[in-house]
Amino acid sequence: MTSINAIATVSLSGTLEDKLRAAAAAGFRAVEIFDTDFVASALSAVQVRALMDELGLDCVLYQPLRDVEGMPEPHRSRALARARQKFEVMRTLRCDRLLLCSNTSPLASGDRDTIVADLRAIGDLAAEYGVTVGYEALAWGRHVADHRVVWDIVQAVDHPNIGILLDSFHSLARGIPSASIREIDPAKLVFVQLADAPRMEMDYLYWSRHFRSLPGQGGFDLATYVAEILRIGYDGPLSLEIFNDRFRSSSAEMVARDGLRSLDALRDAAARKLGLPATMPARAIIEGIEFVEFAVAEADRERLAAMLHGAGFDQIGRHRSKAVELWRAGAANFVLNYEAVGFAAAYRTAHGTSICAIGLVVADGPAAIARARALGVPEHPSDLPAMPALRGVAGSLVYVLDAEAAPAIWADEFVIDDAPAEPRVAIEAIDHLAATVHHDEFLSWQLYWRALFDVAVQAPQDVIDPNGLVQSQAIQNRDGSFRITLNSTDARSALSARFLSQSFGAGFQHLALRVPDLEAAAEALEARGLEKLPIAPNYAEDAAARFGLSDAEAATLARHDLLIDEDGVGGRYRQLYSRAFARTFFFEFVERRGYDGYGAPNAPIRLTAQNRFRPAEPID
Repeated sequence: MTSINAIATVSLSGTLEDKLRAAAAAGFRAVEIFDTDFVASALSAVQVRALMDELGLDCVLYQPLRDVEGMPEPHRSRALARARQKFEVMRTLRCDRLLLCSNTSPLASGDRDTIVADLRAIGDLAAEYGVTVGYEALAWGRHVADHRVVWDIVQAVDHPNIGILLDSFHSLARGIPSASIREIDPAKLVFVQLADAPRMEMDYLYWSRHFRSLPGQGGFDLATYVAEILRIGYDGPLSLEIFNDRFRSSSAEMVARDGLRSLDALRDAAARKLGLPATMPARAIIEGIEFVEFAVAEADRERLAAMLHGAGFDQIGRHRSKAVELWRAGAANFVLNYEAVGFAAAYRTAHGTSICAIGLVVADGPAAIARARALGVPEHPSDLPAMPALRGVAGSLVYVLDAEAAPAIWADEFVIDDAPAEPRVAIEAIDHLAATVHHDEFLSWQLYWRALFDVAVQAPQDVIDPNGLVQSQAIQNRDGSFRITLNSTDARSALSARFLSQSFGAGFQHLALRVPDLEAAAEALEARGLEKLPIAPNYAEDAAARFGLSDAEAATLARHDLLIDEDGVGGRYRQLYSRAFARTFFFEFVERRGYDGYGAPNAPIRLTAQNRFRPAEPID
């Protein structure tokens, strides 16, 4: 199985020099050089080769050569001259493979004999330079748009310097069966480019140029696609060619690092499909969220304690040696960290009182950590061997608790008090967490969870904030015991953007707690003094009509400021929100009755209600 990872310079932001340095720093040892990146560069081919030598990089593909086959004169002669010039550059770069994409010019002939003859001419020219040309079917090619057609043409050309190049986007966007790859002779498979993408209905060219993503960030079945490539015996590079608006404005280092991780995870998934030996443990199975940790400023102690009490939590323990408290409601545990030094203190200094870590119970803790190491996920020093910590995308921590070790954590580390006499809110567990992330980190967060853990994504949602559009993506495990939603926006006045500004970075903005009966929970929360989010009276009237509620049910919604949703098979979801703590995080209480979503239709109602508490803008 191939072990060569590569990335196209077009996938990264910056100058050609920036891109090469970012790829090398991430751990890549091979790159594709995108023609425009080289043409626009101030570096000569000799200087680019010298820089690549310094960085330990090989150029494994130069791309693309366009609009060659089937062109009338004088365009045909110009195309051959252009090809010769590229071969000269490649000789200096010590690159022996070229991507030739299928013609998109309106001048191009679709005559098969002409296409075959022109490819033979390119092959003869390539042979002079020791170059192999990989012919690729663009999904929007004028006459050739299917890799099966390319393979037929390559066989007809029958030239030792002409082969086929596969690109997952062009194949999977068109729904071409991956099993068709089995017909290809691996000796003629010149190169493989990989890209994921969300499933969309749009022009192929626009889709490709703006919405490609790294493997594990979209909706294509890349594991099967790569498995078929490996099945036939291909042993060349697997390379990323990503066109994405986010990546063009993101840190090249972050994208390159994620790219290497995505390829390693994809190779592992493909190998498992083929029954080949695995190079890392399987994705970790999450059994639930054991705790959420808050980094708390001393000045916020009383106010946060009051909010937690109102939300149904009670302090039930103190750490044996640290300024750390344990608050609990049902199976939901909150850890409040007041330590003056250490990770929580540093996080608090940067972000204020906020959620700084979560603890996940996994089926096999050591295997989860081994997979994280194989994928290059940084670890954070932990003084508890049974609870190692991984760094999240934006600096928060993910503690990994082995299922067998988790039950002993609380008794070993905390002095547990007697249960309080005050009646508790019937909170069952933490239902889900919602993270608000920077727009350019949105896909990176997705890859982090999908590469490390056995989770799946739901269909993305566009959420209407009164001040802009928010993109939301839900991720969850198979039984729903772990759920997280990721939210991002480039609308500067939206609530999500204001959270990022207020908290000085991405993080968990809201935390949902599951209850068996939201009406009963609402009454108990009111008795404990929870400051809930008021919902506009118009909502209850509309909900009563939409969902056929009785007068009593509608009155309950209005009295307790509840929201309701129903799925297509009658499953129901009811929600109640608290006010936010210092305009940062807030709580949600949910009741699920056969419902697997997150109440997305109610998000604009909640956001509008929260927007009413936005401080007035200062007057100049």
